[in-house]
Amino acid sequence: MKVLTIKQPWATLIAKGYKEYEFRTWKTKYRGDILIHAGKSIDKKALDRFKNLNLEYPVGQIIAKANITDCIKVDNKLRNILAQKDPILYKGVINKTSNDWDGYGFKLENIQEIEPIYINGKLNLWNYEGEIHAKKD
Repeated sequence: MKVLTIKQPWATLIAKGYKEYEFRTWKTKYRGDILIHAGKSIDKKALDRFKNLNLEYPVGQIIAKANITDCIKVDNKLRNILAQKDPILYKGVINKTSNDWDGYGFKLENIQEIEPIYINGKLNLWNYEGEIHAKKD
């Protein structure tokens, strides 16, 4: 299955259902199931922004499964949609102008947490061939 490595806290915000888009400077034609890997890098400014959520932010593990349903060019129309959805969560994308950043939003749906799989991440989309199991509460 395809995997996307994402910095924390963004990976956990996706796994917990807060974040519906992941942003990249490159586009993908891939549509379908994807695993969300929490990389070992941490965006410390963003982590501070979400401390009120009292979430844990594990690193170096696959933590969720989702479905990429679209890859959308980030333009002012998408920025307006994101501003209405959650201006705090999407602040970094909303506040950039088309001249500042040229990127794409991967639309994520059917997000489910899974039992953690400890593994090193990779750049771009990469493959994981092992088993995955739904998270037990």
